[in-house]
Amino acid sequence: MTAELADDPKWDRFRRQMPVVGRWAYFDHAAVSPLPRPSADTVVAWAEEQAENGVASWLKFKAHYESLRTIAAQLVGGIPEEIALLRSTTEGINIVAEGFPWQSGDNVVTLADEFPANLYPWINQAYRGVETRRVPTDNGRVDLNRLADACDERTRILTISWVGYASGWRNDLAATAEIAHRRGALLFVDAIQALGTFPIHVHQLGIDFLAAGGQKWMLGPEAAGLFFIRREHLDRLRVPCLGHGSMTNASDYTRIEIRLKDTAARFEGAATNMVGFLGLAASLELLLELGAESIGRRILALTGVACRRLGEIGAVVTSHRDQSAHNSGIVRFNLPGRDLAQAARQLLQRGVVLSVRGGGLRISPHAYTNEADISRLTESLREIMASG
Repeated sequence: MTAELADDPKWDRFRRQMPVVGRWAYFDHAAVSPLPRPSADTVVAWAEEQAENGVASWLKFKAHYESLRTIAAQLVGGIPEEIALLRSTTEGINIVAEGFPWQSGDNVVTLADEFPANLYPWINQAYRGVETRRVPTDNGRVDLNRLADACDERTRILTISWVGYASGWRNDLAATAEIAHRRGALLFVDAIQALGTFPIHVHQLGIDFLAAGGQKWMLGPEAAGLFFIRREHLDRLRVPCLGHGSMTNASDYTRIEIRLKDTAARFEGAATNMVGFLGLAASLELLLELGAESIGRRILALTGVACRRLGEIGAVVTSHRDQSAHNSGIVRFNLPGRDLAQAARQLLQRGVVLSVRGGGLRISPHAYTNEADISRLTESLREIMASG
């Protein structure tokens, strides 16, 4: 056992909640996570009760669903009235991109290597005369001076990922917020690659909008995610998709008048992914009990050990790992002279799950990952590299 991964019973307890470890060394939380046992049990219980009782159980489920808003607010450092429960990061980004009061000549500033979800909705505003400025990075590393230089008096939104999906570079959100606000712009954060694993406080950091799907580091089902909007911005955005659930009189189907809720729930529209949000609530309760600060330290220790072991077998880590404040749970590496897609398939046959992203192999362990998983990864890679 390495010093960084000294025994701690809580990580063993966490691991016992993850059925995936029975078969896999799972290094792909930056893609889609496996469900913890409590979340899977919640989903199954919902299905059984829905089959037996239908709408008769709706109010009970609705109360649990609403509790997720409070859990999510605790996770991000906001208040429940600032949380909307949406399907995905993409949906949250589109709410702002489509709802913002743009004027021709406005611009959005973002990074050239953002995930497509944080590019297409902004680029799509070109028909309104809005320019999307894409700032290059150094293999994921962000130069804040260069980012600031791209902003001017017509910059309305600065949008950035908390962690780069391919490189694993973790951005300084406080510094980024200061750049945006200095120009009179607002900060949007795509938080999907870090939320649940590192501490965040949206109000203290100066974040105006934030979105994150729950299917990655938050260990939730797909199509269940979170959107934060500072309450003072509610009336700044047009609601791009209205439904009865957007209205204060949501349950009165005979009174047709547009009277929007004075909370972020106005963006939810109508029917919701009830089962997905119930599963996400169970996952977040588990993560909040462990604590984001503790989870983050554990993940950084795991990736640190993994980087060292990868170097020992001849793999080349291409993620910047020289500034600990910018490290994350994502590490990208190469196998010189190897077909990376083939290597990923060979690893899968050996019970190791990872992704090919950004021209390299990408690992993304969670806090329940252990040193045996890392050994399984590196020994499997050693075998593949020796097989010719």
